[in-house]
Amino acid sequence: MKERMQNESTGLGQSESRVEPKGMTGLQTSMGIIENGLTEFTRPKDGLLEFILSPANLNAAYKKVKSNKGSGGIDGMGTEDLLPYLKEHGSELVASLREGTYKPNPVRRVEIPKANGKKRGLGIPTVVDRVVQQAISQVLEVLYEPQFSETSYGFRPHRGAHKAVLKCGEFIEQGYVFTVDMDLEKFFDTVSHSKLIEVLSRTVKDGRVVSLIHRYLNAGVINRGKYEPSQLGVPQGGPLSPMLSNIMLNELDKELERRGHKFVRYADDLVIFCKSRKAAQRTYEHIVPFIEKKLFLKVNKEKTKVAYMRDIKFLSYAFGRRNGKCQFRLHSESIKKMKDKIRELTSRSNGWSYEYRKQRLQWYIRGWSNYFSLAGYKRGLEEWDGWLRHRIRMCIWKSWKRVRTRYRNLQRLVPDENRIRIAAFSRKSYWRMASHPVVHEAMSDERLKKAGYPTFTEYYVDFNKARGYY
Repeated sequence: MKERMQNESTGLGQSESRVEPKGMTGLQTSMGIIENGLTEFTRPKDGLLEFILSPANLNAAYKKVKSNKGSGGIDGMGTEDLLPYLKEHGSELVASLREGTYKPNPVRRVEIPKANGKKRGLGIPTVVDRVVQQAISQVLEVLYEPQFSETSYGFRPHRGAHKAVLKCGEFIEQGYVFTVDMDLEKFFDTVSHSKLIEVLSRTVKDGRVVSLIHRYLNAGVINRGKYEPSQLGVPQGGPLSPMLSNIMLNELDKELERRGHKFVRYADDLVIFCKSRKAAQRTYEHIVPFIEKKLFLKVNKEKTKVAYMRDIKFLSYAFGRRNGKCQFRLHSESIKKMKDKIRELTSRSNGWSYEYRKQRLQWYIRGWSNYFSLAGYKRGLEEWDGWLRHRIRMCIWKSWKRVRTRYRNLQRLVPDENRIRIAAFSRKSYWRMASHPVVHEAMSDERLKKAGYPTFTEYYVDFNKARGYY
């Protein structure tokens, strides 16, 4: 029997959907998941690590990483190479994790631009590390979900930005119209490892799991080919970082609940609601020392403010109130960001084909309209659609580079020969020609719609019909 188990543990399952070693079959723990969390262990030798390394959990982690796709880490391996690798090396990986000898790879540093012109640093783990992190995260989720606050909405199942915004509306309608708009400065880069490990150890009693998480925190970063140690922070980009951030900030949630405050948190975005400016100011003065001295996080004093609810932005939404009811609005910065993105998608020099540009516009406008479907922005639709169509006409006119091409295309769309000739030979700028009567007639609103170019109005109407407003 022992010999057979040793032989089985060196191979992997034959099924394409399984990535764990066959040898794990006989080692699966009897820990289960119930409504309120994990059941008790039935064997003293079992621990949380065994549940993390169970076949069902590892397979779920693999499928999640595979479906998320994403770029590779420092080893260059992509998600398409993940299954063959795990079939060949899965037994070694599981054994090293169980024995505590596994050493996570440093993450690959990637910088993405932010709306304010600065850059946000992301840490991209290798795909193998992403599977392990996902497996850990899935188990931590079961452990910590019952502990998390009801008004915490970021990176949690069956929750999201819309529910967070709607909760803000509930508090505003209850008269909590003054806020502490809290900004944590570079939260993901400043998390204290020792504090996080201390908080983790209160719930996670398996020291092997805590040690593995600590190794991930200390794995370091490869930035422009050079290794940099990671003494602080939780690198954004891996499956584990959202869970760890929620575990850390749950300490803040519990303190706010203990003090009786109304608040809504989405990841590191936090708004505390009060009924008077004086109460909000007092809350600000008392909670900042807790954040900085107890959690060892930094509060951005320039961006954190006590403000009336109309003067804040939360998850890109603005708030108003009419007849006691909260109204959700588009923040001015959200509109500016949307127009900047449309300019990028309708750039005259990106060389995209008609079909690809249409697809990108459809994706963006559908996603944008869906996200802001809570806001009332009907008044802006006509202006935005007119501006969008103007930019589309500009792109198409530029793509008709030669006079001959413009002349022939206009001939098929406009009957007046003289007007066609004047427009085709015009030397006005692309932007001005987009409003030329002949060009406007050739690329009318109906023709652009028939060709498949999207508008904000159509998605606005669709989403409101789904909600029963039309």
